[in-house]
Amino acid sequence: MTEITASTILPARREDITLRTSDGLSLVGELAQPLLRPPVATLICLHPLPTHGGMMDSHVLRKAAYRLPALADLAVLRFNTRGTSSERGRSDGEFGDGVAERHDVAAAIGFCADLDLPRLWLLGWSFGTELALRWGNDPDIEGAILLSPPLRRAGDAELAAWAQSGRPLLALVPEHDDYLQPAQARERFAAVPQAEVIGVPGAKHLWVGERYVRIALNEIVRRVNPAAWPLPEEWEN
Repeated sequence: MTEITASTILPARREDITLRTSDGLSLVGELAQPLLRPPVATLICLHPLPTHGGMMDSHVLRKAAYRLPALADLAVLRFNTRGTSSERGRSDGEFGDGVAERHDVAAAIGFCADLDLPRLWLLGWSFGTELALRWGNDPDIEGAILLSPPLRRAGDAELAAWAQSGRPLLALVPEHDDYLQPAQARERFAAVPQAEVIGVPGAKHLWVGERYVRIALNEIVRRVNPAAWPLPEEWEN
């Protein structure tokens, strides 16, 4: 048995993919799936603010792709929104301040739906939560998981629409978040009866530290594939 650490990459089928948006852009990404079995659910990852370093390789999303296909039978789609660069490459276009990115979210959902990937869940982090709330309330989406939601670009109108949809929301809110802390988050998300807000003691907006990454990944799996929860901390080679 080998301990799973911050740098562990577990077995999966990984392929580089390109998303095509309705306004003519190509977005670079990766799809990771379980190695030997079909996935039981799918995470569509929406990364933090690209003007502050957010990208498809932002560490929580990267670790989700490295671990969850093997540990929880999940497919994990990561991609760079318009104008965003990472080791995988640069997506076409320029940053759209969360508005033009509606086409990026739609392209990712459509890509997964076209592949008949099962049970599509959005996984947004910071800026990515605002894309999820604004543009991810889609018939093909089962629900959304929000890491460090600022609720700045997305607000009362989006929360009301999610409440009406009945789609589940799970908000993971760090105790020491820079923008929205647990007590405030519970007040704001009270507008969505089906929303669950979990405060994470000691955590900060960027989820630095393996302890906090494990909390986040476990809560994701608890909601999306509870049969695989809790996640193991060791891997049998």
